[in-house]
Amino acid sequence: IMASKPGGTDVLHQVDIDVPVPSPTDVLIRQTAVGVNFIDVYFRTGLYPWPVEKDLILGSEGAGIVEAVGAQVSDFSIGDRVAYTVPNGGYATHRLIPAASLVQLPDHISDAQAAAIMLKGLTACYLLHDSYPVIEGDVVLFHAAAGGVGSLAGQWLKSKGVHAIGTAGGAEKCERAKNYGFEEVIDYLSENFPERVMELTKGQGVDAVYDSVGKDTIMGSLECLKTFGTLVCFGQSSGRPDQFRIAHLAKGSFRLTRPILFHFTDNRDWLERSSKKLFDAVARGDVKVN
Repeated sequence: IMASKPGGTDVLHQVDIDVPVPSPTDVLIRQTAVGVNFIDVYFRTGLYPWPVEKDLILGSEGAGIVEAVGAQVSDFSIGDRVAYTVPNGGYATHRLIPAASLVQLPDHISDAQAAAIMLKGLTACYLLHDSYPVIEGDVVLFHAAAGGVGSLAGQWLKSKGVHAIGTAGGAEKCERAKNYGFEEVIDYLSENFPERVMELTKGQGVDAVYDSVGKDTIMGSLECLKTFGTLVCFGQSSGRPDQFRIAHLAKGSFRLTRPILFHFTDNRDWLERSSKKLFDAVARGDVKVN
């Protein structure tokens, strides 16, 4: 499924492709499951620059079976079950993946589960272990708690003994987020979320805010932080948070980070370690995959 130009869903169209041939360092996989993510919308609409000047195949995570390997590939064999998160190229029956970007799937992770967690679950992994490493007893705020990343992060936070407050839009999403492990969920459509956070924390604020919404929430997120708190801005579903200024951090000696998943996954050691953390969390039942 290709997008012919940046735009709405009408730019998507189906085409026939030839099965690609792997380079010496690539692996050819026949995909059995593909994930759909908000980043696909970013690329389709042109919010993220297109990496090609022709039709673009969207999709940044998936799972499947190895059908061919390049001459220099030694870690994978034909028939292996594998998964990945790599920007674009996912909406296809077959695709080439650099061997360094693939992981083996353990028996207890199904292809469908893998395609639902490689991008979203590894995002949750770096958020909770790298961007702001949570410890038991921390209090954090997580926006879009009913979304793909939020649904995984909420469960993982609960298993770590972290007090997680979520936000979501509307009563239905708030109820869903409570089922994902959030102790409290604020409906930002009907409540002032910074005021509510300060009520819930008895005026103390939170240790960290995980914000993927951007423009609509960034300034309120800062209001929720305690002194020396950390703002993790990892998305902008409502638009670019251009109203934010570095000077705003001075209010509480706040820390700010703007991480990108693919900077983490470019590190092979991190990819292997974090995939194992994620798969183990699913195996223990700490994280249930929808």
